[in-house]
Amino acid sequence: MEATDRLELRYEVARKAIHLSSLSIPVLYWFISRELALLLLVPLFCGFFVIDLLKNFFKPVATWYHTTFGSMLRTHELEGSKLSLNGATNIILAALLLVLFFPKIIAVTAFTLVAISDTLAAIVGKIFGKHRFGHKSVEGSVAFLVSALLIVNVVPGLPLLVGVLMAITATLAEAFFVRIGDVKIDDNLSIPLVSATVGVLSALLLL
Repeated sequence: MEATDRLELRYEVARKAIHLSSLSIPVLYWFISRELALLLLVPLFCGFFVIDLLKNFFKPVATWYHTTFGSMLRTHELEGSKLSLNGATNIILAALLLVLFFPKIIAVTAFTLVAISDTLAAIVGKIFGKHRFGHKSVEGSVAFLVSALLIVNVVPGLPLLVGVLMAITATLAEAFFVRIGDVKIDDNLSIPLVSATVGVLSALLLL
């Protein structure tokens, strides 16, 4: 949640309800092959990416986009002065990268964390967030960590130590901005990719 969060609670809930619907991706991936998952995700990502490009360069598309979705957009997503991808595009890109580069159990866990725990953190922080640190609230981060620990405990076949480390890492990635140079990485990307990387490394080094 941004420090200068422009979204009213009802729009935050609507945005996160859409975000939560992305949970269908790891659920579906659990039951299908990597190849079929890629066959579904690649065109899906391309569609979202094309819309993002068009809204940045073609005024009619930008007008339609902001009229339709403006009430649910973050401040940086409304800025027309620089190229930006919206949260939906980033979440699909995260799913695509997870399927491409990580073992299924790690990919499913990491994506579930961003789908559920990030949603809870945003809503809890919006309603109950009183103790701020940087751009986040203690209450939101606690909600993220508790839900993440519950999630990693119920993923079949996931080693508990690996899961706990992924949950902690995901919480930190949600609480603090991840940057590459001067570029801030959207948390829909940083949360699953950083936690998945830690999951793979911890499995290799500790098990």
